[in-house]
Amino acid sequence: MKITDINGTVALANGVEMPYFGLGVFKSRDGAEVINAIGWALEAGYRHIDTAAMYENENGVGEAVKRSHINRKEIWLTSKVWNSKQGYDSTIKAFQETLNRLGTDYLDLYLIHWPVKQKFTDTWKALETLYEEGKVRAIGVSNFLEHHLDELMQTAKITPMINQYEFHPRLIQPELLQKCRSMGIQSEAWSPLMQGEVFEIKELQKLTNKYNKNVAQIVLRWNLQKGVITIPKSVNKERIISNSQIFDFVISDDDMKEIDQLNRHHRIGADPDNFDF
Repeated sequence: MKITDINGTVALANGVEMPYFGLGVFKSRDGAEVINAIGWALEAGYRHIDTAAMYENENGVGEAVKRSHINRKEIWLTSKVWNSKQGYDSTIKAFQETLNRLGTDYLDLYLIHWPVKQKFTDTWKALETLYEEGKVRAIGVSNFLEHHLDELMQTAKITPMINQYEFHPRLIQPELLQKCRSMGIQSEAWSPLMQGEVFEIKELQKLTNKYNKNVAQIVLRWNLQKGVITIPKSVNKERIISNSQIFDFVISDDDMKEIDQLNRHHRIGADPDNFDF
């Protein structure tokens, strides 16, 4: 991944260029809150918005994109099929419902939200159909571990282009990162700031003076230098702008290794092998 500026992209396996930095909208309330957050992000130069059916804010995301008057082709929109909608026919239907809520006729990226046992292979077949029909520019998975990827590839025609999973200094999952690289799957981080817990890590606080950057900026830059797409979530205008100011410094190799040493296999979210939703 060549890091340039907020509009930089990374080429996925199918050649599509995906912005490597974006805004996540998990827990952003539908209506004014998510509309304002996206509006501020787009003003700051963001061109990548990540939502999901489960977030129940796709209507607001679509409204924010519409209000921005930015050409739809310039904005990368990701959404995800929720667990209760998995399966071939129900995924096709869920995808159309997502398009309707977003007010668009295509998606840039559609993901399987979680690896629901005995369902995700059929769900993937639906994503392959949507991709082959040109309704989505790229398809991928979320929260898939190595063995989920292996199981998927026993029947898949198309290798996922993205695996979006929990990734931050306390949960690096180097084996999963390497597995994705070896398969040509681009890794993408959710909860890169550990829902605020990164600010409590003393080792990161020590780096703020060295780089004249805050903890969030250091962690987000570390994400990108690890070759991982990152989508920090915020509904605060100042933080949205601040989070994007990570393209005027480079973390040294030694400090990258120091941050890597913070790994504790600590999850903020659910275990992909043990979830009940």
